[in-house]
Amino acid sequence: MRALWRQKGEKMAKTRVFTSFDFDHDEDLRNLLVGQSKNQDSPFELADWSVKEHMTGDWKAKVRTRIRSAQQVIIICGEYTHTATGVSAELDIAKEEKKPYFLLWGRSSKTCMKPVSALAQDKIYKWTWDNLKSLIGGAR
Repeated sequence: MRALWRQKGEKMAKTRVFTSFDFDHDEDLRNLLVGQSKNQDSPFELADWSVKEHMTGDWKAKVRTRIRSAQQVIIICGEYTHTATGVSAELDIAKEEKKPYFLLWGRSSKTCMKPVSALAQDKIYKWTWDNLKSLIGGAR
């Protein structure tokens, strides 16, 4: 059994995260999340697995491979997320792959919408640095 403590100065492995967002309206929000992932005390990393452009061929299979490679999925919710069919499809894939996921309220001064495929009990969490670290740690 591996020890759950670390030596002074030893870095803990960061959680690999797949982000889903409305490419047409919320790319700026994803860029903010990328910036937060680079903070020294960030508990997560965003590998370049998220889909940032239209994919050709069987894009769902490509996305499924990327989601499988992640440990968690973050759905960034904006004003038009409910119309973004790709976000709903990515959330469905995350659920099928049994990946833990959570929804983030992307725009604090706007009404943000869940993807159509979100469950009724899926809460949209306020996007703060402390909340984000807690959510990555499983507090949901």
